[in-house]
Amino acid sequence: MIDPARPLRLLILGAHPDDAEYHAGGLAASYRSAGHTVRMVSMTNGQAGHFQRPPEELARLRRAEAAAAGRVIGADYVTWDIPDGELTPDVPTRHQVIREIRRFAPDLVLAHRPYDYHPDHRAAGQLVQDATYLVTVPNVLRDTPALFRDPVVAYMPDLFTKPNPLVADVVLDVTEFADTVVRMLACHQTQVFEWLAYQDGVLDQVPAEEDQRLEWLRGWFRRHALPRAKRFREELIAAYGEPRGRSIEFCEVYELSEYAASADLAARQRLFPGAVCKPPRTTAAATPAHAMGNESG
Repeated sequence: MIDPARPLRLLILGAHPDDAEYHAGGLAASYRSAGHTVRMVSMTNGQAGHFQRPPEELARLRRAEAAAAGRVIGADYVTWDIPDGELTPDVPTRHQVIREIRRFAPDLVLAHRPYDYHPDHRAAGQLVQDATYLVTVPNVLRDTPALFRDPVVAYMPDLFTKPNPLVADVVLDVTEFADTVVRMLACHQTQVFEWLAYQDGVLDQVPAEEDQRLEWLRGWFRRHALPRAKRFREELIAAYGEPRGRSIEFCEVYELSEYAASADLAARQRLFPGAVCKPPRTTAAATPAHAMGNESG
């Protein structure tokens, strides 16, 4: 069981710098506001995400941008050296994920689902899925002490439907943290003000002045957040009722992984402060830990 008196530990394993805050920045900010510990990891160096800057320069800049984004909420933000676009679910990288989870010993791990448009996102989700149980096996990577229990793992929100759409086990209104997420995203200048604006065809609309840029980014983030709220509108209304559920523009939804530690309703509510959580759909029994009724890490 999770000790209610102990601060929680949240580990977000994203594929690229800015993935953690774009998909789960509200929950990360909520954790930090409550005094919990947050560590965000970019599993690649982000060197591919630009139309003009060379890879070496971009990787250096994105590492600094990610660290700055973490400082907005007082969280560690680590960027690995794997080249952007080259993340694969191989054994050496799985070992890197296992070591990361063991050393940080999180209560909750957030990751991409293995269903996504980007190969790095798919690989990141598969890597976390493959590593989850093995973090408890002492003879795997004996140089890094194994955990007694695997953490709870949740998939970050996405809108993909094939082969399976995301199941909203957890629904979280993050409206109060939207400005914080915008400030975190603003640290990723090479992305939100350059690369993503370029991809959206609005590069010429990005203001030059810093305060105007922040306001522009608020509008950009709102436009990108609305499709998520629209997709999960029924779940938002069921969770928060009318009219709040219908008016929410900024939300995060999470699906609990069946391959990691199980979490009963009380554990879910502890791990996702302020969220509305569904009770477990089934009792997982895929691993010895689950069979013994393990509730969380």
